[in-house]
Amino acid sequence: MRHAAILTVALLFALECGAASVQWKWRDASGRINASDLPPPASVPDRDILQRPGDQRPRAGNASGSAGASVAVSPQAASTPAGTDPELDARRKRAADEKLAQLQLEKERLAAARAENCTRARTQLAALNDGRRIARPNAQGEPEIMDDKARAEETERARTVITSDCR
Repeated sequence: MRHAAILTVALLFALECGAASVQWKWRDASGRINASDLPPPASVPDRDILQRPGDQRPRAGNASGSAGASVAVSPQAASTPAGTDPELDARRKRAADEKLAQLQLEKERLAAARAENCTRARTQLAALNDGRRIARPNAQGEPEIMDDKARAEETERARTVITSDCR
């Protein structure tokens, strides 16, 4: 009975000491999670350090490491599916959502510009078909009355814009 009590105390002590020795956790360049009582190499960026000494709770993407010195944990042993990082996935999703929103804004801007061009072209075509004299400024800024040739060119230009922008 005495041996059983000593063995139980020794096992509890070993388990407690083993858990306390793993104070650092980080993700290396290949994506594997490492746990150690020593800090990670200087080449590991700060964003890949998952746990530091004194952290009571593991950070997102952490895997539970075993006791002892440096231990590498495969991605399959991690709490998240293989090859995924929730924080990275969230950043990628935000970036994709922002890009989609920008594309939508650009599409709306182009639609508004087309609608404006369509309205202007229809107004111009109505004025040209009205038969009234139309003056436009020449190179010197003086008003110049459009002749039949210029009126036909402007009519064709307005019809081209209507065909392309009025859908």
